Amino acid sequence: MSKKNNPISIIEDSFLSLKKYLETNISTNEAVFTASFIIELQKETRQILESCNLLNQDIDFIQKLNEAVNPVFSKGLLFKAEHFFLSDIIDLYEREPGAKNEKQEFVLAYYYDALRNKHFADENSINELNQLIFTENFKNLLIKIKKENKIITSNAQQNQYLLPEALSEKKNNKLEAILITYQNFIHFTFGKKFENTTTFSNYLGLNLDKSKTDKKEIDNLPEEDTLEKVLKELNDLVGLAEVKKDVSELINLLEIQKKRSKQGLKNVEITLHTVFLGPPGTGKTSVARLLSRIFKHLGFLSKGQMFETDREGLVAGYVGQTATKVNNAVESSLGGVLFVDEAYALTQNAFGNDYGAEAVNTLLKRMEDHREDLAVVVAGYTEPMKIFIESNPGLRSRFNRYFHFDHFTPAELLQIFETFCNKSDFILSDDAKEKLTDTFDLLYESKNESFGNARVVRNLFEKCVQNQANRIVKIKKITNKVLKTLTEEDIPEPKETEQNVNFEMKSKEL
Repeated sequence: MSKKNNPISIIEDSFLSLKKYLETNISTNEAVFTASFIIELQKETRQILESCNLLNQDIDFIQKLNEAVNPVFSKGLLFKAEHFFLSDIIDLYEREPGAKNEKQEFVLAYYYDALRNKHFADENSINELNQLIFTENFKNLLIKIKKENKIITSNAQQNQYLLPEALSEKKNNKLEAILITYQNFIHFTFGKKFENTTTFSNYLGLNLDKSKTDKKEIDNLPEEDTLEKVLKELNDLVGLAEVKKDVSELINLLEIQKKRSKQGLKNVEITLHTVFLGPPGTGKTSVARLLSRIFKHLGFLSKGQMFETDREGLVAGYVGQTATKVNNAVESSLGGVLFVDEAYALTQNAFGNDYGAEAVNTLLKRMEDHREDLAVVVAGYTEPMKIFIESNPGLRSRFNRYFHFDHFTPAELLQIFETFCNKSDFILSDDAKEKLTDTFDLLYESKNESFGNARVVRNLFEKCVQNQANRIVKIKKITNKVLKTLTEEDIPEPKETEQNVNFEMKSKEL
């Protein structure tokens, strides 16, 4: 059966809209909600409808959603995102224990009216609206809405919350933002607060992969660690001459500070908080780990671990919950470094109800509370990071140390490739090395700020290893040298690699 594109026709044309109810003249009851509530409800509803409109543009996503609908129920109709959301709200309304709250009833009817009639109740008619919710006609409308708009899945064992489940499976920042908008509406309607994505998924019975939720990583110090070991690891990193110089000068400053303190001399206050500027794949995370250990060995941090996070690990979708996430991150970082990757994303969001500013303000307060035993390193692209720091006076005052990470040169990219080879017991033939040199020259010439540097090299290395496996798999007697050697034949053509890398860079910019 062909799928038609107008599922709203399932709903009878005789369904009443809230417009007609506004003419009611029954006696006034105690007010259930205020005009400000209606204004906020309109804001929340418009955000949902705008998000659904964005989802509807993804044909594959909508088709996947509809594949899970019982065909007897759908009757060949293609449901859109807003209809799946309506079904979810109905189910969430019905699962609420005990008597239903009049506000919840009104929100359900309001969203339906906005979807069915493109009508938003007027906040200036607040008295009539407060009367409306107690009428028999309104109660009957609710019954009809619930009866005819709750989507039935094709599999009884399947989670009925098809929209959030599908959203959670999509690795897309915009879709993640829409999922937050979805959570906001539930919070507004039912007063349900979720500390994080895991709590939200448990509430809806979803089975989300933890790797898709809060990004957290704690790096502890290696056993028998010393300052000399850390400095050797730093110097062994490919390139980064300017960063190594900055770290060396910082160490000299901290060493002298310690000696002055021992002599009873006053010291100027030195902040350990640092901004890392530069493109991806240039070693920012690696240097942050080393800095944490250096600060510990110099006596400026008590533990020396590093806690890595990003916007997703710090920002929640509900009032008050972002502060909890930031506090948890800070607690895990005390005595060490809190590394915030792509920190500019905290103040960049295309959707409403963003709590990135709350995350920044909470972080600034905790930095002040624990200034004696916490270092915060924020990292990201150069220009967005400069805008981020300038966006808040507190950020400008606390971050006055900048490390600049440059793109690796072609020779350094080849050196990184050879490092991957050494770690995995591979060697390069002379022809392979020459071809790689041509490749890295070409990549360097066509790079932009989103060029992935070491990440690109890693991907190319893995491609070469795969090519080698395909080449030698049919050889009956494989020697140790054959297994170890990457030849010119295993290296993709430079132009092919350049096209693939440029395509990935353009995709990231969209």
